[in-house]
Amino acid sequence: MLPNPSLRSAVATENVQITAAAGALVLARRVVVLTGAGMSAESGIPTFRDAGGIWSMFDPDEFATPRAFERDAGKVWRWYAERRRSMAGARPNAGHVALAALEARFAARGGSVTVVTQNIDGLHRAAGSRNVVAVHGDIHRTRCFDCRADGGEAGAHDASTVVPPRCPACGGRLRPDVVWFGEALPMAAVGRALRAIRACDVLVSVGTSGEVEPVASFPLRALEHRAVLIEINPAPTPLSAHADHVVRAGAATALPALVEACA
Repeated sequence: MLPNPSLRSAVATENVQITAAAGALVLARRVVVLTGAGMSAESGIPTFRDAGGIWSMFDPDEFATPRAFERDAGKVWRWYAERRRSMAGARPNAGHVALAALEARFAARGGSVTVVTQNIDGLHRAAGSRNVVAVHGDIHRTRCFDCRADGGEAGAHDASTVVPPRCPACGGRLRPDVVWFGEALPMAAVGRALRAIRACDVLVSVGTSGEVEPVASFPLRALEHRAVLIEINPAPTPLSAHADHVVRAGAATALPALVEACA
């Protein structure tokens, strides 16, 4: 039993919005889901900018810039290795699982679901999503700081006595394959994301603040191409005023309900 009328009203409003959003998805053939830190937060992974987030405890100038790596590559490598260890127990939440199910359902009928994520934790792939564009990189992967060659899985270097480990191609220093402050997003990932966004019928924005460019503008690109915009976020964002449907709930609650409503 719901304890008070205001809560009953909020749940009723959420259900109406989910039903309306599901109606747009049922009619779609190509869907893009844009996910941010709020999606991973429900799996226990701290956000970056919120109160208590990573950058409230650590200075990004010491750990997340090319200059920091040049200054003390070992310190940066060890910090990211500790972050990977702290993420080791994180599992995909119900929202991740729902998106993987949605992708499979669309693929079975000749459509597509592309997940464009700002998150670097790999949880979308762990949940079973295959069409994932990680525009900020992947903390579990490495690349060479010097020649940019792919350095493979970060975990494969954990036993190395050389910190940071060395590039198998040129002998240079391996770094986490994530986007640092002062760096551009990888062109290939951005290009793939924008192609999907320009072609989509529906864009679903989940757990992102809508404040960090250039990704904050991605939903507006979809609107330019007449896509329906759905926002799933517990709190208002700059995107809310542009959305056709707004669901004020977390990803782990709203996405399973949305996918079920599409069945």
